[in-house]
Amino acid sequence: MKVPFQRLVRFEDPDGNILFGEAPAGDNLVGQQVAIYEGDKPWSLRESPSHAKVAKVICPLPASPLVYGVGLNYSKHIAECGYPTPEYPTSFIKPPDALVGPYSDIRVSKSHPQIDYEGEFTFVVGKDAKAIESKHAADYILGYTVGNDVTSRQWQRVPGIGTNYGKSADGFAPIGPILVATDVVDPDQLELITRVNGKERQRSGLDDLRFKAGDILAHLSRYNTIREGTVIMTGTPAGVGAFMDPPVWLKQDDVVEVEISSIGTIKNRFLFA
Repeated sequence: MKVPFQRLVRFEDPDGNILFGEAPAGDNLVGQQVAIYEGDKPWSLRESPSHAKVAKVICPLPASPLVYGVGLNYSKHIAECGYPTPEYPTSFIKPPDALVGPYSDIRVSKSHPQIDYEGEFTFVVGKDAKAIESKHAADYILGYTVGNDVTSRQWQRVPGIGTNYGKSADGFAPIGPILVATDVVDPDQLELITRVNGKERQRSGLDDLRFKAGDILAHLSRYNTIREGTVIMTGTPAGVGAFMDPPVWLKQDDVVEVEISSIGTIKNRFLFA
């Protein structure tokens, strides 16, 4: 999809104005002067001669109509789960209020059991897509970002309730810190790393993805219109807490970082109340 940006950041300036800007390379964006874009939606921005200082980096999207997730999309994760390899992308949904920013605290009810992380390569749809082919998917993808598909494993496994309920709480889809245009990076050359309190839990090249972004968007749009602003998380590699021995769940004040090379790092603290 043709866009005016390469690395898009959504931020607050020192006066509290919410703006879109062109992010320099690196994660240290606060305090930087950046060129800003005119517009309030990332798929309809226009270039501007103005600049502004980044005071706070916020979610790349002001809102999303829906967040899709994909399961069982890395070979080693399929093996650790013990499930058969799917023929098609295995999808589920998170509601709009699951979406939060790259450095937001994730507030979880104490009654929400067995909270786990899933570091994920994520993309955003920039215009409505219906019955598209994989080879044309780049015409509909606004950009790539980093996500964490936060999950309650206990609810995920309850018969009759299933995956959607265990992944759908408010704040269970942090993304960011920026959107990178599709012509800037090659996902197959990128690496994903997840850390909990600084300790590495997941590491994988994105070339291990069974279904690529285009495959996923083509499948999801086969019978449904995928609206602009839809967020799609593409699956997680091996190393989630559920399959550690014994399982290790997130607890009060744990900090989860998900990093994807050439895109950036999200960092979220978990608070249980």
